[in-house]
Amino acid sequence: MHPMELQRHVRDLVEPTLARLGFDLVAVEWRGNVLRMSIDSPKGVEMGECAMVSHNLSPLLDADDPIAGGYRLEVSSPGIDRPVQRLDDFRRFTGFSAKIRLVEGYPRRRYTGQLRGVEASDVLIEADGTVHPLAFDSIERAHLVLDLDEYQRLSEGLPPIPDEENTP
Repeated sequence: MHPMELQRHVRDLVEPTLARLGFDLVAVEWRGNVLRMSIDSPKGVEMGECAMVSHNLSPLLDADDPIAGGYRLEVSSPGIDRPVQRLDDFRRFTGFSAKIRLVEGYPRRRYTGQLRGVEASDVLIEADGTVHPLAFDSIERAHLVLDLDEYQRLSEGLPPIPDEENTP
């Protein structure tokens, strides 16, 4: 299964259980033989909760068996390099800095800049002085680029600090 298909499949499989447990599935990442899930909740995530979630998701994953061969399941909080995988999250994090990598086949695959929202199914990122519309389905990986102040603001549910260059 292609990594992006695996992400969608695992997301569809585990989100109902996570919602019942009071958590939001931020991201699913497949790297090497590690299936990593980032979870969050309004009150944050503690290490013991990650272990509890892992214990609850393992039987679901074992029964569905989406990955051929052995793998390691890791459950963690999103952290300062918070992955962004859902269109609604790109909308939610408008104004924050991000790095985006597109799937192979595009002349330019990497963008670093400020998220400027979503139009239809395009993610808008301002990089190199230009707003680039990127088809959501073409995004292979994306994560926020936060400093400690921004990370704290995000954890408190506050908007990003305005970019002085773009403030009227």
